[in-house]
Amino acid sequence: MSLTEGGPKRVWGGSAAHRLYSVVVFVLLASLDNVAIGLVPPLYGAIAESFAVPQRLLGLVTAVSFLVSAVAAVGWAYVGDRTNRKPLLMIGTLIWAVGTGGSGLAGNYPTFLAAQLLAAVGLGAVGSVGFSVVTDLISPRRRGLVMSFWGLSQGAGTLAGTLVGGLLGAADWRRPFLLLTAVGLVATAAYLLTYDIRRGQSEPQLADALATGADYDYRISRADLPLILGRRTNRWLILQGLTAQAAFGSLVWLPVLFAERAQDQGYSMQTAIVVGSVFATLFQLGGVLSIVGGLIGDALQRRTPSGRAMVAAVGVLAALPFYLVLFFVPIRIDVPDGAGTGTVVRAVLGSVFTEPTVGLSLLTALLALALTSANSPNWFALIADTNPPEHRGTVYSLGNLVNGVGRAAGNGLVGVAFHALRAAFPPPLNFAVGLAAFQLFFIPTGIMYWLAARTSPKDIADVRDLLQSRAEKL
Repeated sequence: MSLTEGGPKRVWGGSAAHRLYSVVVFVLLASLDNVAIGLVPPLYGAIAESFAVPQRLLGLVTAVSFLVSAVAAVGWAYVGDRTNRKPLLMIGTLIWAVGTGGSGLAGNYPTFLAAQLLAAVGLGAVGSVGFSVVTDLISPRRRGLVMSFWGLSQGAGTLAGTLVGGLLGAADWRRPFLLLTAVGLVATAAYLLTYDIRRGQSEPQLADALATGADYDYRISRADLPLILGRRTNRWLILQGLTAQAAFGSLVWLPVLFAERAQDQGYSMQTAIVVGSVFATLFQLGGVLSIVGGLIGDALQRRTPSGRAMVAAVGVLAALPFYLVLFFVPIRIDVPDGAGTGTVVRAVLGSVFTEPTVGLSLLTALLALALTSANSPNWFALIADTNPPEHRGTVYSLGNLVNGVGRAAGNGLVGVAFHALRAAFPPPLNFAVGLAAFQLFFIPTGIMYWLAARTSPKDIADVRDLLQSRAEKL
């Protein structure tokens, strides 16, 4: 394959406003898949009661969904690295919208599980194919910053799912699923108006060639897979997800921890669900500081080619003590039991300023999430930096597959750990001990980023040389 001439490739639109619209659409839609994922955990109790099954079976739904989505993403990404990406994104969005709607209409546990797995198949397209598209819109100098918005949108989606699930679903757990289905259908229509982004158009080495009418027509093939795994940085970036996501996957139980604390203090399940959802949302707001991690990664990367990996390594290791404090600081909950959702939310927000333990917990959580959020934008940017355009979606999906395995393990096994710990630690202490233990997986994660910092300079240079040599063949 090669860069070929024949006049500028004709694409619809392409103005600055159209490109901005396209970026915004892709970033917002990346958040929606995480909204879908975040809906279920706050409602574990209500859904389990509705279907007359143990809560741990709902944890199993989330764990298996993570894994199915990650496996499906590999197939979506490989096809996306070979063909037109926009139709794939539209099809994927429609599939997860249908699965989410089916979840809200399910009359029993097996139907709910099947609908969630269908949604997971569609969700696999949004992250993997969308990542490939977005990297073609971002210059290397600003990848950390823009990818922080990409990662932030996913974190915000999880928070929104937690909040929407807890607030709209406290009285009727089906409502948030039906609402998100409607949003997914609107999102599909939004894709129709996005800019047709050219593969490789953000690469400095290709800029002159593309400006004169060349087309970057390199596409991935099965013969490229050994090359992808042969890049040492790819191996570390992919493997770190196994341990990092074991820790992150356990954190989807945060709403349950705080709901259990509320019930332990005598509150009803309905009030406890709202309390748990609001506390968990507040305590994950530190993720917004991923923008800072992206900016620092960009700045340090301009000084040294190992900069991004070092920022990620320091972030995940430094966050560990703050997580351990967060789970064990006692929180005094003072809200009107049985009151309306709005009244309970206002009481929880007010407790940040009136209850010292709540304020301390919030500060600790903000610091923990701020530090670990440096992982996300720099991981995204490193994949783009160390791989040519036609490999990025597939590398991302392989990393996401390992992430899915790690997150499924973290989400599923921590539920088993909670149950096993009940003998020694009564609720809610068993939840705190279990969550704290799973954060120790951040230690090997930090080590693998340190190893990536040693290998990334050569891999980045090799990709730049490859792209330059291809451009010179015109």
